Amino acid sequence: MAPALSDTLQQAVRDGVFPGAALLVQEGDAIRYCDATGSAALLPAPEPMRRETLFDLASLTKPLATATVALRLIALGRLALDHPVARWLPEFRGDGKERVTLYHLLNHSSGLPAWKPYYKAIDPNEAGNAAVKERLLNQIAGEPLVAPPGQRSVYSDLGFILLGTLIERVAGRPLDRLCREEIFLPLSMAATGFRPLEQPELAGRSIAATERCPWRGRVLRGDVHDEHGFALGGVSGHAGLFAPVDDVARYVGALIAAEGGRPRGPFDGVPTALLRQFLTRQPTPGSSWALGWDTPSERSSAGRFFSANSCGHLGYTGTSVWIDRDRGWGVTLLTNRVHPTRQNVKIGAFRPMIHDLVARAFFPGVPAA
Repeated sequence: MAPALSDTLQQAVRDGVFPGAALLVQEGDAIRYCDATGSAALLPAPEPMRRETLFDLASLTKPLATATVALRLIALGRLALDHPVARWLPEFRGDGKERVTLYHLLNHSSGLPAWKPYYKAIDPNEAGNAAVKERLLNQIAGEPLVAPPGQRSVYSDLGFILLGTLIERVAGRPLDRLCREEIFLPLSMAATGFRPLEQPELAGRSIAATERCPWRGRVLRGDVHDEHGFALGGVSGHAGLFAPVDDVARYVGALIAAEGGRPRGPFDGVPTALLRQFLTRQPTPGSSWALGWDTPSERSSAGRFFSANSCGHLGYTGTSVWIDRDRGWGVTLLTNRVHPTRQNVKIGAFRPMIHDLVARAFFPGVPAA
């Protein structure tokens, strides 16, 4: 079935689902399939996709970076799930916000709105300066809640922007440095990080292009696609992480091993029960969210064959990770589907289809078509 997967990826490129992609299937730490196909960039000139190409992971930043650091801080006793957000972000008060906890931010049940176009009032040439970052943080902290904390799920970039800031204040280190020291270096994810264009060790590395951005007036390649992530200087709790497919697989393999009682890297010292709480759907009404992770729902992007006990996450740029916790298998799909425009939404139908093909090819007990 491996040739069928490669043929399907190549057909998706021809059909315009994305310019290029990297797909990796693993059983624990063992890589059972990996292929990169198509183009890392179409503009200004075509360039081939490579296995080592870095992708803008978009919202995969939430589980792979922000939630993982939060998990470690809880295991170290520096944070607790029931800590009020206002304990660390005193500007986040009023309108019932005193009842919003770390748990609510991780579970997307804080009552914060999903998103607001703050960036439209920001000059992109001023992105990353302290005044812009402070103003953006204050705008988010001042947003009225759209629901009482814990009552319903609203997937919120705003909540994870606040969470990233909260983590920095608790740890006393910038989020990018914290993630590098606590997650990426211990797992030998040498090519993973924020702001890849500023990392000398990544000079000359292939980076998948994303959108021709109207706000910034150029095709993005190495700068975070998310406008608020860019406004915050390329480092945020909700977006900004770049990585190649093999580095993501190192993280997935470590997560599977940790749940199986063999912790390493960022999961060393994390109680198994706490880790499982982060990966398991929580009882928020009408929600599929765990803590920093999602779980399969009706018409899931994971397809029909991942177990209900699976966890995963999507990224807006065309990235995803799904982990079947019962079987110990992981699937990482990285694409640049927003290149050259975010109007291309064909990946919505492609994701469940490719996961079904993977399951039929590799998962025990899944019947062939």
